Amino acid sequence: MRAILGGTFDPPHIAHLAAGEAAYEQLGVDTVTFLPAGRPWQKADTGVSGARHRLRMTELAVDGVGHFTVDDREVSRDGWTYTIDTVNEIGERDIVLIVGADSARGLPTWHRAEELLDRVRIAVVPRPGVDRTDVESAFGSDVVWIDTPALDLSGTMLRRRIAEGRSIRFLVPEAVLEYIVEHDLYRNRP
Repeated sequence: MRAILGGTFDPPHIAHLAAGEAAYEQLGVDTVTFLPAGRPWQKADTGVSGARHRLRMTELAVDGVGHFTVDDREVSRDGWTYTIDTVNEIGERDIVLIVGADSARGLPTWHRAEELLDRVRIAVVPRPGVDRTDVESAFGSDVVWIDTPALDLSGTMLRRRIAEGRSIRFLVPEAVLEYIVEHDLYRNRP
């Protein structure tokens, strides 16, 4: 059985890794596949970093963890990327989709949401400021909650810190930090 942890990963940070590890331990899956979004339609107006940078940072973030893999299919696909298309392309029947509570709350607005919910089990990672009842009222209580520490991190916060000249050391894996510095990412954009 495979779990998919999708996201923009702009940049990938320790909360993503902690969620993946908790999912691996608690869900009985063989692997957790990190799936960077290619062109996420729900973030069309937010100035997402280039997909190749986000893919490479994700690869660096999970490097050395045997039960973590990275899938580049959305980065390689042209046009907007939709989770249901990716799940159908993977083709496996037993998939757990890991989503943060903030994303899960909006799941009914996702492209072909009903079809997606028929194809996957949903595992939700708690997020600070998002109440469980908000998530469950969005699409029902048929979700698995992953027990993991609530790490109040977001790509937006990390990009802002970099733009302000502040450190993100220990908030992202060292290899990701080195990549950000080497490619001068985020200094001019929160």
